[in-house]
Amino acid sequence: MSTEPSQAPTSDLLVSTQGAVRILAMNRPQTKNGLTLELLQAIINEVQAAGTDDNIRAVVLTGKGEAFSSGLDFKAAMSLVQAGTADFAAQTENRMRNYFHAAVRALTSLPKPVIAFLDGVAAGFGCDLALACDLRIGTKRARFGEIFIKRGLMPDGGGTYTLPRLVGLGRAFDLMLTGDIVEAEESQRIGLLSRIVETEADALAFAERIAAGPPLVMAEIKHALYAGLGSSFDAALENEVRGQLKLLQSQDFIEGVSAFLMKRPPQFSGK
Repeated sequence: MSTEPSQAPTSDLLVSTQGAVRILAMNRPQTKNGLTLELLQAIINEVQAAGTDDNIRAVVLTGKGEAFSSGLDFKAAMSLVQAGTADFAAQTENRMRNYFHAAVRALTSLPKPVIAFLDGVAAGFGCDLALACDLRIGTKRARFGEIFIKRGLMPDGGGTYTLPRLVGLGRAFDLMLTGDIVEAEESQRIGLLSRIVETEADALAFAERIAAGPPLVMAEIKHALYAGLGSSFDAALENEVRGQLKLLQSQDFIEGVSAFLMKRPPQFSGK
């Protein structure tokens, strides 16, 4: 019998909507939102659903309780497979690719802004999950830790790609080789946190502000920024040409110009 989850329990991920913002709250506070296959599948499903809902223009990923996410729930993982069994490597690779990597890919490929809100620690894969979001906003309790090395492991949620691009190669080496926890103010200083806010309501207000932007433009910006990370300057310019020509033919462009000329707030439709 397969041990893979077919559908995630809804209680592990609380889903709500505020205006045009879809809020996904990991809800395993007793484990500091330790990640299971079920929870990861729920995140994947809900992110993909947000991508096809025209009423949703931004996604906020957060965690209930004292943590964003402490990373892999090792107790749950060990109940699935024991190291040393004949199919250990194959099962582990399957879970890495189809759950852990699929979750971070869902966040980065969603053509809408994704904001991580931290009111506690993001550690291990929880850290990589936050790094896979487009923006990170947190309270003064927010903390980051690439603690894999303390478990005898290396980062495996895309952190080796995202972290050096956010904080620089030397700082990434420092954080990954020590496993040190970075507090909120230092996180903002080195580029892990975009903003420090007082409350979750402040973070959601910011998300609504982002969500009020033109959807087609935000999708093109996200595509161009991620594409530019692995391409040349000339390729980045070509992406800008392609995207801008598309946007110049959109209704949102006409609305943006009309609103400017009429000195009123724009009402973007995503068309």
